[in-house]
Amino acid sequence: MGKAIDKLQNIKLVKTLTNIWRIEDLRSRILITLLFVAVYRLGSYIVLPGIDTAALQGLHNQTEGGLMSLLDMFSGGAFSKASIFALGIMPYISASIVMQLLGIAVPYFQKMQREGESGRRKMNQYTRYLTVAILLFQGPMYLLNLKTQTGGTALYSSLDWNWFLFTSAIILAAGSMFVLWLGERITDRGIGNGVSIIIMIGIIARFPTAVIQEFGSRLTAGQGGLVMFLLEIVLFLAVIAAAILLVQGVRQVPVNYAKKIAGARQIGGARQYIPLKPYAANVMPIIFAQAIMFIPITLVQFSADKLNPIVTQLIDNNSFVYNLIFAILIIVFTYLYTAITINPVQMAEDMKRNNGFIPGIKPGKDTADYIDKIMSRITFPGSLFLAIIAILPAFASLFGVQREFAAFFGGTSLLILVGVVLDTLMQIESHLMMRHYDGLLDTGRVRGEH
Repeated sequence: MGKAIDKLQNIKLVKTLTNIWRIEDLRSRILITLLFVAVYRLGSYIVLPGIDTAALQGLHNQTEGGLMSLLDMFSGGAFSKASIFALGIMPYISASIVMQLLGIAVPYFQKMQREGESGRRKMNQYTRYLTVAILLFQGPMYLLNLKTQTGGTALYSSLDWNWFLFTSAIILAAGSMFVLWLGERITDRGIGNGVSIIIMIGIIARFPTAVIQEFGSRLTAGQGGLVMFLLEIVLFLAVIAAAILLVQGVRQVPVNYAKKIAGARQIGGARQYIPLKPYAANVMPIIFAQAIMFIPITLVQFSADKLNPIVTQLIDNNSFVYNLIFAILIIVFTYLYTAITINPVQMAEDMKRNNGFIPGIKPGKDTADYIDKIMSRITFPGSLFLAIIAILPAFASLFGVQREFAAFFGGTSLLILVGVVLDTLMQIESHLMMRHYDGLLDTGRVRGEH
């Protein structure tokens, strides 16, 4: 028995998990993250006061397909349950998009972005104010949609509609701001990437049901049976592998650092590499593009008989128009977010200040132009590949894959899952490596054991 336990402890995964538990700070961060995630999931099941849950079938039917199913997925199912967290984190994402655009187009916000930590705090404060404004608009729209889809039967007859609309809109706004607060606490006191983890948890909550439904549908007559289901799983894993390769892809730019000897520079010092990723913007372009695609749902009256054909195309995530616009937005936001997060001029100045240079390239402006050229070359194929994976669910639906499972067959859901999971693993990896433990990822190197 003792030998079996020793062999189990020598398995890398088990050994790494043991190391994680040994590190008090990392252990507390993971436990805090799990606690906040549990609070978020619990809140997703708390229904608005005055709602009869037995009469929500109309709302459930509305979120079974189309773009509304994605909106329900991002809220962790809270949208279709008329939960206090029904609006989820997407209003904050929409506000963040607006602030990012203002930071590019408006000089006042450009100056604020250059003010360092104080400017970042101001931008975050403005983003929260804008989030509240969006929520105060989306809350009543959600409640009107709820009344329309259920024919008013979901509301208890003793309720005064105007008072219910006022109080519930405030509750929805407060619920979304509380979700944002949970995300920020995960970032500050947990393992990081709080907002992304909140979105990821909502997506994961729908995955088991999607797989079970797809398995059941394939076992029915004429649907391909178990063989077709296994083929789908193989293709699903292949798409995951492609997404991981995209996220982890790196272009290494060599940088030489000159040594200083008696006030002079000696060429031939240490060489390092600048890792430039074709997917430097991470999951943010997908989240931003998806938030933009949710705008038509917010603006229309949610009733199909009132929609013109163009709007109907925009809220159907399997339509050609929707996927074309979605792909273009992902490409645009990838370039936009890469330009915000990577500053070639600052990188060139930092290298020059530290006696660094790229072989064959003059320091200063030429170095900045060279880095910018490299980023432009690798960002385009990266953004194009990202857009192709994002619209794969539409092709999966054409081959008979159920909507629930097709949403994970590539698309926004899968890319967010892969991006956030890898980011989270990297956060844990950094904690382990700082304390000289083996990491979770294959890229980790052993620095010694305690």
